Amino acid sequence: MLTKAYRAVMDPSENPLFALPRMVRFHYMLILSYMWSAIFALWIGFTWMMGPSLVAHSLLLIGVFFTAEIFALAGKGAQAAAAKGAYAQQT
Repeated sequence: MLTKAYRAVMDPSENPLFALPRMVRFHYMLILSYMWSAIFALWIGFTWMMGPSLVAHSLLLIGVFFTAEIFALAGKGAQAAAAKGAYAQQT
């Protein structure tokens, strides 16, 4: 259940932002992370923690999106290589 909830928010192929271009989706995710960092910092009364929280969320999202992009490119490369190999075997 927790995994399903996580994917509904963080998995770009399942969340409501999936139809947007990747950079726009990244931008919105970054804005949402800033918003929630601010809300939680204000809620618990640690406004001095908002800065480090924003930096941590930015680094986390950059890492997640960079990794997802590399995996997507690697998947496309593997598919192209497999198709090229199949074509070479036919000729």
